[in-house]
Amino acid sequence: MADEDFESGDAGASLTYPAQCSSLRKNGFVMIKNRPCKIVEMSTSKTGKHGHAKVHLVGIDIFTGKKFEDICPSTHNMNVPHVKRTDYQAIDISDDGYLSLMSDSGDTRDDIKLPTTDLGKEISDRYNNDESIMVTVVSAIDEEAAIGVKQMAK
Repeated sequence: MADEDFESGDAGASLTYPAQCSSLRKNGFVMIKNRPCKIVEMSTSKTGKHGHAKVHLVGIDIFTGKKFEDICPSTHNMNVPHVKRTDYQAIDISDDGYLSLMSDSGDTRDDIKLPTTDLGKEISDRYNNDESIMVTVVSAIDEEAAIGVKQMAK
């Protein structure tokens, strides 16, 4: 018993929740191949000789933009990730490529990497032009990434 370690643990909150495949909707979220995806296309086939109607899902990974597909019986459960979007004010961009962001409550964070895509270039350009910008950060399954930028309301 003495060699067990109870130092760390989590709150027990799950990163996903189950939902019946037939209840999923376009523009919703679903886990496909263990990646959080936004559903961009969805079609249901009729019941065949052996029972279940099948749902064909096409999803885009919310972090990488990769396309994933899955086919699942409509009565089966699929995991749906808890996806949270938060807007932060951009304060600074560090030399090592991390964004310094401030929430509405005044808390700052420096752990979001500047995207290497066109979005990252747009954030840099707007910041360097002294624009007041808000960066939208999406988080799911213990991953976070900047996915959007917009002008702050004056």
